[in-house]
Amino acid sequence: MSSRLFQKVVKEQEQQQQQRHEEEQLQDNESGSPDSGPPSSINPFDLLNDDDVEDDPDQETEVADEALIRDEDRREQLSAQQKTSDVVSTSNHKSKKKKKKRSKEGSASSTYKVERSLDEVLDTLSLDVSSSSSQPSSTKVKLENAKVCNSIGKQHTPSVLQIDPKYLNVENELRRIFGSKVVKSFERSHQSGTSRQVRGGRRGSHHVRKTILVSPSDLWSRWDGSFSMEFLETKDGCSYFRYVHSPSYSQAQTAFEAAQAVHDLNSVANILMLHHYHLDSLITMADYFKFVGEHQTAADAIAKCLYGLECAWHPMFTPLQGNCQLKFSHETNKPLFKTLFTHMINMDRRGCHRSALEVCKLLLSLDSDDPMGAMFCIDYFALRAGEYAWLEQFSEEYKSDNSLWLFPNFSYSLSVCRFYLEREETSQDADTDNSKATSTDLMKQALMLHPSVLKKLVAKVPLKDQAFTNILKHAYFRSDETRIPSLDHLIRIYVERSYLIWRLPDLQKLLRDTAQLVNETLEHNKSEAKDWACVREEAFSSEKNEYDHLLVQDFSDAVSTLPPDNLHNFVVDPRMGEAEQNGIQGNPLDVGQAPPRDVANRNVLAVLFESMLPWANYGDGGEGRVADEDNQNFGNGQGN
Repeated sequence: MSSRLFQKVVKEQEQQQQQRHEEEQLQDNESGSPDSGPPSSINPFDLLNDDDVEDDPDQETEVADEALIRDEDRREQLSAQQKTSDVVSTSNHKSKKKKKKRSKEGSASSTYKVERSLDEVLDTLSLDVSSSSSQPSSTKVKLENAKVCNSIGKQHTPSVLQIDPKYLNVENELRRIFGSKVVKSFERSHQSGTSRQVRGGRRGSHHVRKTILVSPSDLWSRWDGSFSMEFLETKDGCSYFRYVHSPSYSQAQTAFEAAQAVHDLNSVANILMLHHYHLDSLITMADYFKFVGEHQTAADAIAKCLYGLECAWHPMFTPLQGNCQLKFSHETNKPLFKTLFTHMINMDRRGCHRSALEVCKLLLSLDSDDPMGAMFCIDYFALRAGEYAWLEQFSEEYKSDNSLWLFPNFSYSLSVCRFYLEREETSQDADTDNSKATSTDLMKQALMLHPSVLKKLVAKVPLKDQAFTNILKHAYFRSDETRIPSLDHLIRIYVERSYLIWRLPDLQKLLRDTAQLVNETLEHNKSEAKDWACVREEAFSSEKNEYDHLLVQDFSDAVSTLPPDNLHNFVVDPRMGEAEQNGIQGNPLDVGQAPPRDVANRNVLAVLFESMLPWANYGDGGEGRVADEDNQNFGNGQGN
């Protein structure tokens, strides 16, 4: 293309812009608003693609004439559209200043319209070319785009395990339960004992990072960054991560394993003096304080673990959306599951069931294999928190196989859930959903599927009504074992976790009436009992206990404690005390093997206590290896 033709087209555009400015000024002076000329539709960049146009003046005039014809057609179309639209008349009594401002704004808008028209022409030309050249391919592209949009929409649909961060804070729930004044007064009384430490530590104070899992204390040390999180892969819409240890943390882990081998709690305490956020050491000290009876100190150690774990989160790690996975199979991920489970139990003991529910949802969403058994307590927290509608939604949508009702905890909890929802619908005069089964039907199904639960509940709650004694005389409810290892284990977990719910009189009445109805049904149709037995055997077909890694005591509210006389046997290395008395400043973590001793002559409670500790190892022959009987207690072993 020649430069003269390009300059000619640009000059024509400038003249059209001037004419448009003059017409807009006339519109301000006159009462009416005549139709203004449309923006130019000439696209000078269209001519750049024409390889046949050279410096020949005849060709230049032909191209210019074609451009003018297109411009006139475009102008006629715009003028027809403007005539059909409503024209807003401007006032004749406006000042000259406003007219000048309007003229300036009009010039700016006109230039914007010219640029916009050029872009629109480019878009239309590109669309026309693509549609005329390859129409079938465009339809394929549209179909592919539609599939991508659908997949994106599916990925952004809210998960049933999506977590509300405002309920993760225990203090918020305590304020909702007891009121802000009570919580503030408790915090003041709790902080009065540590005011001296706070005043003494102001000089070395630092900014504490805010987290969503716990509320960090100002007395905690700065996060040292000793471990981090790395991104692994994205698969099936989920992002996979794992924790990674730094060299210094690996050294601390080696020292902890050495202390664990010799049952030395003083070495564990010394590890925390050097590495404030060593997770296994914090978990071990939390276990110790729990057995001693210092529950608040144990909860603080667990909270400090969660603070360090959250500070190490990857920027792409968004667990509150339910689309991130931390597999328990990675050894470095296990402390997060242990601390979350302990933190959940601690919140439940404080009465913060809504916060415990959110933590349980987080625990279940991090690993679909559910290594901690969150599936067998999430229904309990939902019922205690009053989240009945969510529990029904969870049972229908989670893993979308609609088989949760086969588990004993869900079979009974869904009936309780429907019972409270029916009560809410009755109180609000709302229309009942006839498509869903009633609470009586669900309770009957639960009793037919898991009849051994009834006898365990009568003994655990306890249910002292004489009607339950008569019900248990029936052959169907006489036994409290199913002889299916996995099912019997899950029933024990459910009764230990949820027996408190059945202390309410309304639920006892529902259970009693439905059990009597089951007895009447079995008298008329005895074959129904065999049918439900077949369902149990098919649902739990394994001959071994598939859930033996879940301890029943972990789901209990009871806390095991030892008498003070037996605490002197808590694993302490005597050489720590000797080294401190002699003033030796060696490495307290570099210790050897303690002399072994048989557990036959040990106190039974002490041996039971040590067996619950992480480092307990009694060998292949069942004989335990512990420290010497001259061990000192934990308080004297550190030296005063």
